[in-house]
Amino acid sequence: MTQYAATGRCGPATAPAAALPVRGPDERACVLVLAGVDPSGGAGIAADLQAVAGQGAHALTVVTALTAQDNDRVYHVQPVDSAMVLRQADVLAAKIAIAAVKIGITGSAANAQAIATLILRLRARQPDLPVVLDPVLASGHGDLLSRDDAAQALAPLLPLVTVLTPNGPEARALSGADTPAAQARVLRARGCQHVLITGGHDDGEQVVNRWYGPEREQQWRWPRLPGGFHGSGCTLASSIAGLLAQQMPMAVALERAQLFCHHALEASYPIAAGQRIPLR
Repeated sequence: MTQYAATGRCGPATAPAAALPVRGPDERACVLVLAGVDPSGGAGIAADLQAVAGQGAHALTVVTALTAQDNDRVYHVQPVDSAMVLRQADVLAAKIAIAAVKIGITGSAANAQAIATLILRLRARQPDLPVVLDPVLASGHGDLLSRDDAAQALAPLLPLVTVLTPNGPEARALSGADTPAAQARVLRARGCQHVLITGGHDDGEQVVNRWYGPEREQQWRWPRLPGGFHGSGCTLASSIAGLLAQQMPMAVALERAQLFCHHALEASYPIAAGQRIPLR
């Protein structure tokens, strides 16, 4: 994890200072993804990479944490050192034009703070850079995904978020409010521009996803699919980031990302008993 590219001399390479990289006409839009590694391949970096590619963009993957998990349970989380998280991102941003950022698990409060510092640096050069945060607080079985209090750890990131994509339990934990509308008001007051609260954890024949934005609110209803799925939240958030990276209007990006995610869940496949893997 700490090995850097060789430079012809001893010691790690130093990312050169450079002007803001500009994407060439034949280059894909790139999404800087900061997330953990899931060895099962169902969630985390693997899911992000596939979902971003599914939108026609390219994922630049910065690892925030190593995990020991399968398609159902998380057994251990080992955060990457925050300096190494920044090192990975800085080397990429020095050469490659970043069109959007997607954040998954940070692994620790120190990493969350480091990522906030990174976003502020990127925004100094690109004030309108879209940032999508999937606030993963625990696995579907309640297994923790951070060394620290995950909700508190995300506090420095919330004011920097363009789109926040919590499920119902995450929205309650982050806001302390009971209803989706109240949750969104609290989260938007903390700085999140757009809040998309997903309804996969609710009951009923339909999944209701609710968008709360500065000038618009909207609901989408999707047929509830049987079974459980590993990495559905990663798929949705990364799809949104991939579309925003290509300057898709917000309403269109949110709808298309949900459609992509729904189709991926419909076509999901098993790798063992338990949660299925979305076909991205």
